Amino acid sequence: MARQAITLISAVLALILISAGVAMACPDWRQGPTSGTLRYGGSDLWNAKSFEVVAGGDQYVDPCNIRHASTGEKATGYVAYAPDFELEYLGGSGYQLELKVVSDCDSTLLINTGGGNWYFDDDDMGNGDARICLTRPSTGVYDIWIGTYGPDTCNAHFILESWSGGNCTR
Repeated sequence: MARQAITLISAVLALILISAGVAMACPDWRQGPTSGTLRYGGSDLWNAKSFEVVAGGDQYVDPCNIRHASTGEKATGYVAYAPDFELEYLGGSGYQLELKVVSDCDSTLLINTGGGNWYFDDDDMGNGDARICLTRPSTGVYDIWIGTYGPDTCNAHFILESWSGGNCTR
């Protein structure tokens, strides 16, 4: 009887530890995207492209110590383990790349570039929505997470658009 109790307690503890490990994992750019792979160059995005997505996830990014490559801002909020989208950016001389979220909640945007740089935003779009402007985007792969500030998910639109002449930084 004591041996069965110890076995049961060990199994419960193992489950708790495994569950905690999954819930506390950091976003992993090596995972395949859950909402699709996108392939565009700067001229393709002169007219904005919009994609429906569910923002948020069960990964709390605060403990992951992910910091914006330019500003040093620490990422916060909740995202999925795997990226929502993978963008293969084909480049385009003179184009700036704007990535933004329009959602039913307080959204966040997390990007990992092929060069290993992280970019994060919470509210730059206004109205609780996220926006990142890359003024000199490199050709390559961008892994993109559409997150939420709080633990709940919500419906969102992820929007890609290119600009020339500095309009992205408006």
